[in-house]
Amino acid sequence: MKRLVTLLLALIMAFGTVAVAEDMDIWDYEHLVVGNTTAFNGNFSTNMWGNNTADLDVEQLLFGYNLVLWQYDQGYFDVDPTVVTGIMVYDDAKGNRTYDLVLADDLFYSDGTPITAWDYAFTMLLSVADEIKAIGGNTDSFGSILGMDAYKNGEADVLAGVRVKADNMLSITIDAAYRPFFYELGLLRCLPLPIQMIAPGCAVKDDGKGIYLDKTAGTFTAEALQVSMLDPENGYVFHPTVVSGPYKLISFDGKQAEFEINEYYKGNAEGILPSIPYITYKTVTNETMMDELANGELGLINKVVNEESITTGIGLISEDVARMASYARVGLSFMSFNCEKATVKNAAVRQAIAYCLDKEALVSSYVGNYGLRVDGYYGIGQWMYQVLTGAMTPDLEPEDGATPEEIKKAEEDALALEEMTLDNVPVYDLDVDMANKLLDHDGWTLNKQGTTYQAGVDAVRCANIDGELVALELEMIYPEGNKIVEAFQETFVDHLNEAGIQLTLTPVPMEELLTQYYRQADRDCDMIYLATNFSEVFDPTLNFAPVDGINSNYAYIEDEKLFELAQDMAKTEPGDIVTYLQKWVAFQEYWAEVLPAIPVYSNAYFDFHTPLLQDYMINANGTWSQAIVSAYLGDPAEEAEEEDEFFEEDEDFGDGGIIIID
Repeated sequence: MKRLVTLLLALIMAFGTVAVAEDMDIWDYEHLVVGNTTAFNGNFSTNMWGNNTADLDVEQLLFGYNLVLWQYDQGYFDVDPTVVTGIMVYDDAKGNRTYDLVLADDLFYSDGTPITAWDYAFTMLLSVADEIKAIGGNTDSFGSILGMDAYKNGEADVLAGVRVKADNMLSITIDAAYRPFFYELGLLRCLPLPIQMIAPGCAVKDDGKGIYLDKTAGTFTAEALQVSMLDPENGYVFHPTVVSGPYKLISFDGKQAEFEINEYYKGNAEGILPSIPYITYKTVTNETMMDELANGELGLINKVVNEESITTGIGLISEDVARMASYARVGLSFMSFNCEKATVKNAAVRQAIAYCLDKEALVSSYVGNYGLRVDGYYGIGQWMYQVLTGAMTPDLEPEDGATPEEIKKAEEDALALEEMTLDNVPVYDLDVDMANKLLDHDGWTLNKQGTTYQAGVDAVRCANIDGELVALELEMIYPEGNKIVEAFQETFVDHLNEAGIQLTLTPVPMEELLTQYYRQADRDCDMIYLATNFSEVFDPTLNFAPVDGINSNYAYIEDEKLFELAQDMAKTEPGDIVTYLQKWVAFQEYWAEVLPAIPVYSNAYFDFHTPLLQDYMINANGTWSQAIVSAYLGDPAEEAEEEDEFFEEDEDFGDGGIIIID
C-alpha cells in the first residue's frame, strides 16, 4: 500500500515532460476556457446553502483575503500576510484565547470600496443570523467564538467574542470550551462580504461590548434576504457582482460562467496578480471534452476521474497537444444513508447493504487504474492517510535544547506512529450470505404478505416496525449524467436482490441532489450517491452531532459515541500530530462500523491542459482556481533534455509512467 500511494502521488513527475505542438494558432492568449464534469449548483458566494466542487472553484475565483490560509506544502494554517499585517495572541484567566489582528489598509472590493474589519464582522453576523436559517441556510459556523451561543439564543444583544476596535483592527476570542483544537488557527477563517449588496442600509456596530447589526436604516428580515441573497436573477449567492478575489463574474447561465480580472485585487499570499484576462468555466462531458481540448475549444480540463477519459487524455500528450498534472484527491465518493428512514435506520441494515456491493469491481469499472477503494471516511490525499500509509513522514524530532521529557515524548511518538495502522477499520467485501444473516438477526424476516420471507420465492424482505410492515424497497438518487451508475446494476443492485433488497436508481439534477443531501428539503429517498472533498480542517463533529438544532448532520445519524470520537479528535493540542492520528484512526474504525455511508473510492485527479498554459502548479494549491492566479498563457519553452532521463533511470515508471494498481 505504501508503494502504491507513493506511485499515485508521483504520477505528475512521470508525465512532467511532454512534447509541444508546433501550431498554436488555434489558441487565444487572452482567454482560457476551463471544463469540469461536475455541474454547477450555483452557490458561488457562501456555502450556507451548500455547494459542490464546481461552486467552490468559482467561489475561490471571486473571493479572496481570507484571514488565514492553509499552507499546502507544509500542512498547517497561518495568517495571510496580504491581509493580516500584525497579530497579538493572549489568554485570559478562564482559558479563552484572543487574537488581535491588524488588517492591511489596501484591501478593496471589485467596485473600489474599501474592505475593513467591519466587513469581516458582518460575515460572522450574517452567517449565524436567524433570518438566514429561516430561508434554509446553515447557521452552524463560527460556533467556537466566545458568546456565540448566548447571541444565537437571544440571551445577548451583542456577539461578545468579536470586537472591531478600529477600521483595521479586528479582535476574535475563541471560547475556552473549544480549546484545545488541533486546527486552532483555522477557526479564524473568514472572508469579507459587502453589507451594501446584501443588507443595504444596515451597519455593523461595536459600542465596546461586542458586535451587532444596526438595522434602523435598513431592512434585515428573512423576506429581504430571500431577495438579496437567493433571487435567481440577481441574488448575491448566485450572482455576486461585488467581490474580493482575483476575478469578477461577468455572467452565469447555469452551465457556463464568464470571468474577467478584478483590477482592484492586490494579489495572493505571495503577492502574485492574475495575468489571464478572461476565463470561461463550463460543464463538460466525458464523451466530448478531450476532443474539445484537442481542437482548442477547451484550454484546461479539471478533475478528470473517468478511466477512459484519462486514457484519451494521455493519448493527447503523445500527440503533442496537451500536458497533464496529477494529484491525490482529498475526498471520496460514497453512498450516504438517510438514517431518519426506517429502512436504513439500523446499522445492521446499512452493513448488510455494504456487503452486497462488489466494491473492487465497481471501482475498477469506473476509475480503473487511477483510483483506490476506500473503507473509511477519508481521501488518499489527506495528510492523515498519507502519513499512515508511509507516503508522508512527519518531523517528530525534538528541537534543539529539548528537555528530557520532550525527548522521551518524541521517542514514544515515533514508536507509536510506527505501530499505527488502518488494518482494524472494518472492510465489507462482497458477501451476500453475511448480508442475509445480518438482516435475519435484525428482524427483516417477513414478506409483503406478513408471513415468513423465503429467499428465492419472495422478492423483498419486510419487518414489522412499530406496527407497520416496512419493506426494503429502497431508492438511491445520484447526479444526473454520472456514468458510474452504469456499473451499479451488476456490482450492486443484483446482489441486493439476492438478499431481498430492491434498489431503484434515480438520476436527479445536482442542485436537487444537494438540496436533499443538505436536508434543505423533505427527503423521499433512502440513499444518495455523491462525492465530497474535505476541508483542510478535518473536524466532522457537527456532521455527527445530535440532530436536534443541528443542520450539518446530513446523514441524520444518532450515535453518541461517533459524535464523542469526532469531538475528541478535534480537541487535540495543536502540533500533537501522533495523538491526533491515534484519535483519527479510532474515529475511522467506529465510523466504518456504524456506517453512516458506504465509502466507495478515492482517486488521483487528472488535469489536462494546453501546452500554452504555463506555471500551472495545481499540486501546491487546493483548486485550479487558486493555481490559475500564478499561471499564464504563453509559448512554452524548450523542454530540458535531462527531464527525459527520469523514465530511463526509474524502474517504477519503466512502463511509460502508467500506474498499474493490483
